Amino acid sequence: MTFSCRNYDFNLNNCQKLKSDCIPGRPGCVLEGKVRLSEELEKRLAELAANRKKKGG
Repeated sequence: MTFSCRNYDFNLNNCQKLKSDCIPGRPGCVLEGKVRLSEELEKRLAELAANRKKKGG
């Protein structure tokens, strides 16, 4: 990744704030709404939302 975030754990390759995979711009991320996301990240966020929707009902 080409950014620096105080919540990013380089050893575990995850977000310490959200305690899961680091996906810049995801809901709860300190970068949410502050950066323009690549198509790849937009796709990962859509997959995350779809998975959450399946689990939620």
